[in-house]
Amino acid sequence: MKLTEILGKRRSYYGLNKELPVSEEEVKSLLKEITESVPDAFNMKSARIAVALGSKQDELWDRIYDTFGGKVPKEKIDSFKAAAGTVLYFYDEDVVKGMQEQFPRYAENFPVWANQANGMLQINIWTALREIGIGANIQHYNPVIDETVREMFNLPESWKLIAQMPFGGIVSEPDQKEKEEIDNRVKFFQ
Repeated sequence: MKLTEILGKRRSYYGLNKELPVSEEEVKSLLKEITESVPDAFNMKSARIAVALGSKQDELWDRIYDTFGGKVPKEKIDSFKAAAGTVLYFYDEDVVKGMQEQFPRYAENFPVWANQANGMLQINIWTALREIGIGANIQHYNPVIDETVREMFNLPESWKLIAQMPFGGIVSEPDQKEKEEIDNRVKFFQ
């Protein structure tokens, strides 16, 4: 399958369950391989992931619901909890600070570059999961959940939470995307 076809299949899947079409070990291996492969400016390797599976997946979303004190609809949180797992995306602020100290002329760019690398990691993982028949969506409950996540997984203070990606077996396909007028966003000049 061509990259454009695979990217076209990558959608926000909200109907997810705990039944993966591949083994959990295959998913773990894929996540490690992609994390190692994604580039980062100055090869700083700032991206980090933590993956909640099994009982930790359920606990994560129960704790997120509790952190919001019922201000987020339970049905919405339960739809993420119904997934097989969640990839939590971070970048390591200590790595970024180290690069800023080492290359002061570029200091203000390193946080931007860390976010760019994290975005590349997210889209690559999201697309690769879909390629093996797994659906996913991306959520942004941070910074409200930062302390909850850090405490739950005993993560370093330097790990800055960027996004959460529930993933699992596909229960239902998303609605067809409307074709946009892409020329409004893409311009060519010669």
